[in-house]
Amino acid sequence: MQHDWFSVIPFLIAIPIAVKTKEVLPGLFAGLLAGSYLLQQSPVGGLHKMIDLLVKGIIDPGNIKIFIFLYAFTGLIGMIKMAGGVRGFVELASAKISSKKEALFLTYISTIGTFAAPSFRFVTIAPIMRALLKKVKMSTQELGFVIETTATPIIVLIPIATAFVGYMTSLIDLSLETKHIKADSYQLFLQSIPFNFFSYVLILVGIYLSFFHHSKSTETSDPKEIGKDGGSEEDDWHNCDPSVGKDLPEKPWNLFAPLILVIGLTFLFTWWDGFQKVKGFFPAFIKADVMSAMLTALLVSLILTFVFFRFQKMKTKDLLSSFILGGNDLMSVIVLLSLVWGLSSASEELGFSGFITRHSQWIPSSLLVPILFLFGALVSYFIGSAWGTWGILMPLGVSVADASGLSLPLVIGTVFASGTFGAFASPLSDDTNTIARILNLSVITYARYKLKPALIAAGITVVLYGIASFLLK
Repeated sequence: MQHDWFSVIPFLIAIPIAVKTKEVLPGLFAGLLAGSYLLQQSPVGGLHKMIDLLVKGIIDPGNIKIFIFLYAFTGLIGMIKMAGGVRGFVELASAKISSKKEALFLTYISTIGTFAAPSFRFVTIAPIMRALLKKVKMSTQELGFVIETTATPIIVLIPIATAFVGYMTSLIDLSLETKHIKADSYQLFLQSIPFNFFSYVLILVGIYLSFFHHSKSTETSDPKEIGKDGGSEEDDWHNCDPSVGKDLPEKPWNLFAPLILVIGLTFLFTWWDGFQKVKGFFPAFIKADVMSAMLTALLVSLILTFVFFRFQKMKTKDLLSSFILGGNDLMSVIVLLSLVWGLSSASEELGFSGFITRHSQWIPSSLLVPILFLFGALVSYFIGSAWGTWGILMPLGVSVADASGLSLPLVIGTVFASGTFGAFASPLSDDTNTIARILNLSVITYARYKLKPALIAAGITVVLYGIASFLLK
């Protein structure tokens, strides 16, 4: 029988290699390979196990939906670029936006229409805002930081029409059933939202760094990050993203129309999916399968956008080529996600959940909440998954809260906050890797860039949980 502490070995291998090589893929591959050989200790058995773990993650219906969504949406963005939508927006915005603060304000405001899921926000906003970087003299890393602080940290606080709500409430419900606690999981989720301190603090830290903190390092763009082709300032601006090439038309509505269509249909299909299960406007959003609704809305939007562009006399061959080229831009992210899921499966089979549960009994009840956050933040940083951390810690948190008499909403909010830390700060997280790929950033360098503000926010969060534990005792 394997010792459960073996379950941390894949992560202890993956993180140092990723840091040393400044590439996440070699670290993930090495960690997965090590985990596979710990599970099947024979020369060929480890390789067979690794293949099984990869296939297990790839064929999961939820993961397949994520693959299709990422590829199809970036393919849609590719079509929009070819149709002159992004260049048209850049030209239009350049006449209105003349400073970094104005560009940042636009980035924050865009959250209103793109909060359904982090991946939705990333593939929608990042390529568009990247095209404005040289114009407003903002670094690519800073742009990524702003987009990320307004993605998962905000989405976990929204109780309807997000890809997170169903999963979060289902975890609470499962944990309550395990302890035979009679309570409404959604009501507890609503009550836990004020206690997700890390999200609130990180959003405030992001706003402070964006609008009130003066730093020379972010006044100009790193030439290694954007504008690689050199030339005049105007050429650099147009070359900072191929979507704004001078040979493309300027048609901002070729951007606005598809995005409005996607966002509008996402809300419509989300409501309709939930309405089939429960009556009422808000309950429908709660019960909906948001990921399926988003994917359906995207595919319908793709078809209608294709027809819309064909009416503009654009060639079918060009539209298909731009779709494929756009989708292929995120193939590296799809490969990376496959390795992340495989690594998580390997560690789970090695007994990671049991290891966490058995070695957390030493936590003093008076310090449970702040230590639970720190512990969860460490776990989420190692595995790079908010959802994985929530799945591991929620049953533990609810059990300990029930045994110690702590406030359930407080503990549930703490678990959600700890997972959010890893989704934002970890170099292995989906969020970090997706946004880095879209913005053409080094994953490790970018993760280091945002680690300091994440740690500052985490430190403040620990203090707030200490105070909350004292007040709610």
